Amino acid sequence: MQAIKGILTPIDFSENAGKIVKAAAYVAGTFKAELHLVFVAQTFEDYSGFFVPPVNLPNLEEELFAAAQQQMEAYVDENRTLFADSGVSHVTGKVLSGDIAEEILSYAEKKKVQLIIMGTHGYKGLERIMFGSVADKVVKTASCPVMTINPYREEYEGKNA
Repeated sequence: MQAIKGILTPIDFSENAGKIVKAAAYVAGTFKAELHLVFVAQTFEDYSGFFVPPVNLPNLEEELFAAAQQQMEAYVDENRTLFADSGVSHVTGKVLSGDIAEEILSYAEKKKVQLIIMGTHGYKGLERIMFGSVADKVVKTASCPVMTINPYREEYEGKNA
C-alpha cells in the first residue's frame, strides 16, 4: 500500500457531515495528509425520466451550484480549528456537479488520493431507493481503499465489549 498523502471526504452538509469530517481530519492529521472535502450537487438530468424540467432550469442549477460553493467555503472556514487541532495542514473544499458516486470516483482518480473516508448514510428515502447507495458504489469501484463510517453508531471510547 502507498503512503497516504491525500484523503478525499465527500460531505453533504447534513448533520452527520460533522462526524465524518472529524474522523477524516483525525486520519489526515495522523498521516500528515492533505484533506479534500467534496460536495457533489446532483444534476437534474438524473430526474429527466420523472418530470419535465421548467424552462429556467439552467439558471436554477447555476444558483444551486453557487450556493453550494459558498456553503463549502463557510464550512471549511468554520472547521479551521478542528483541522489545525488534528494536525491537518492543507484542506481543499470543492463543489462538483453530476452523478454523486461517479464524481467522487473521478475526483479521487484526478487527485490521486490514497484513501476515501465517507459516511455510510447520506440522503435517505426515495433518492436512496431510486439511485442506490453512493457509499456502496464508491466502495465497490474505487481504485483506492475506502473507509466508511456509520454516523449513527456511538463512538468507540475504549470500552470493553
